[in-house]
Amino acid sequence: MNKKVALQDLGYKDYKETWDYQEALFKDIVDLKIKNRREGLQITTPNHFLFVEHPHVYTLGKSGDITNLLVDEKVLQEKGATFYKINRGGDITYHGPGQVVGYPILDLDNFFTDIHKYLRFLEEMVILTLADYGLKAERSQGETGVWLDVGTPFARKICAMGVRASRWVTMHGFALNVNADLGYFDLMIPCGIRGKAVTSLNVELGQKEVAMDEVKRRLQHHFQQLFEAELTYQKSEA
Repeated sequence: MNKKVALQDLGYKDYKETWDYQEALFKDIVDLKIKNRREGLQITTPNHFLFVEHPHVYTLGKSGDITNLLVDEKVLQEKGATFYKINRGGDITYHGPGQVVGYPILDLDNFFTDIHKYLRFLEEMVILTLADYGLKAERSQGETGVWLDVGTPFARKICAMGVRASRWVTMHGFALNVNADLGYFDLMIPCGIRGKAVTSLNVELGQKEVAMDEVKRRLQHHFQQLFEAELTYQKSEA
């Protein structure tokens, strides 16, 4: 099993360009797995982890409800935002400046073939990272992602998640609000869940801004511990 994961930080990058890049990496892994099986080969499949920060964008998962986007295209343009229907699970999600977005593109045959466990590990990575900042984050039953004050009237989501997997290869991932402009969440019903607030790490810590690179380093540490993986920095090719 190959537990080495190539880490790339794409910086500030358009959503569609990043999605296309994810798809290319995803296809390369799937094609190699098919070739291995067809020809009886044992060529090692690669694993990737992309960090990125997107301009304002709303994405709707394949099972999502378009009515959870509360504004029309004209308002989106006025807000400098774009919209895409995409091939992950889940409903509507917002990405924008001040978020740490992570896209693990992993061959789970290199780790474990369990999507439920995979999602729980991603959530745990974020929960442990937030604990490093003194926050008690947790899961909310039946709702993927990471929350604060679950089970109270003050429950609020700090990290959204949505993945796609085929032949045990993953793509898409998580969006952790670090210095996010929370006003953009008012234009949708986040993840299709009514009556739940959204928050950001800087708000919870009472700071104007939290260092994004430090958050990424902590996420990397917990990812490596949980997945028993070795992250190796790779210069961005996207």
